[in-house]
Amino acid sequence: MKIKSVQANNRRRLFEIELRGRSLTFPYARLPVTPTKENPVEKVWVDPDLGDEAFTFKLRDGVEESVHIDHVLEFNRDPQYVAELLLYKLSLEARKRVDSSGMSNREVIRRLGTSASQYYRLLDPSNTKKSVGQLLGLLQLLGCEVDIIVKDAGVKKKHNVVVSG
Repeated sequence: MKIKSVQANNRRRLFEIELRGRSLTFPYARLPVTPTKENPVEKVWVDPDLGDEAFTFKLRDGVEESVHIDHVLEFNRDPQYVAELLLYKLSLEARKRVDSSGMSNREVIRRLGTSASQYYRLLDPSNTKKSVGQLLGLLQLLGCEVDIIVKDAGVKKKHNVVVSG
């Protein structure tokens, strides 16, 4: 996801980030280096060196830091980002379980009743065009039981995925 523009708001102590079709904010308090009244943000820009997927800011004392869009999306609890994070974690676990299962890829594909290309898409953590149901089916086939724990937003760990088997 590309950042279109970013502005520092030293009065409100946050960054205002423009994406395609929406605006998000990110507070200074979430930064690794916190700006102060004596050392405010002097410059902020969308960083082309980071593929326009991050912004970089510079404080008065010369310190520079970058913030990736993933941190902004996580802070704002973006629904699409949260869903993709769950798919990513399930894909990593499925890949690990396939490697330790002792079953050949052909056997897993045959038991799933799917194509080889669809199977490899399920194991690819960067592919977000798959469903949680497909991954749960694969994990079930591998002898796993998956519990998804839903907690209040105030709890630090928001996305627990417990896989046993």
